[in-house]
Amino acid sequence: MFSALFSFLGGSAFRMVWGEVSAWFTAKQEHDQELARMAEQEKINAAQHARNLEAMKLQCDLGIKTVSAQLEGDLSKIEVSAWASAVDSIGKPTGNKFIDTWNGSVRPLLATMAIAAVVFEIVRNGFVLSDWDRELFAAILGLYVADRTLQHRGK
Repeated sequence: MFSALFSFLGGSAFRMVWGEVSAWFTAKQEHDQELARMAEQEKINAAQHARNLEAMKLQCDLGIKTVSAQLEGDLSKIEVSAWASAVDSIGKPTGNKFIDTWNGSVRPLLATMAIAAVVFEIVRNGFVLSDWDRELFAAILGLYVADRTLQHRGK
């Protein structure tokens, strides 16, 4: 009887028990591997999410900078256009004799006053030009000398 029990445990029962224990160890290893894989995948996903957020932030910043640069460019174009329009309209006859006479007298009067102010400022400062004096003098020269020169050339 003892040998029958030993034969039973040594044969089928031992293989069954060993098979179950082996299957349990294999399942535990697979489970641990799956948990490790999930943890690594979570790290990869978190890193990818952080890269995506950084890329979106950079794209947003670049988009804002692009819009800002376009706005500045458009404003510059508008300012240049307004200045060119104002310079072009100086001295153009309107067709009304009174207004044309008035415009014809205002410009020389303002030019004379501006020249007198610049000369007074230069004399007051001992014939030393400040930055403001140079800028004003350059603007006056640009408006009156260059404008008239270009008008004679038809530009």
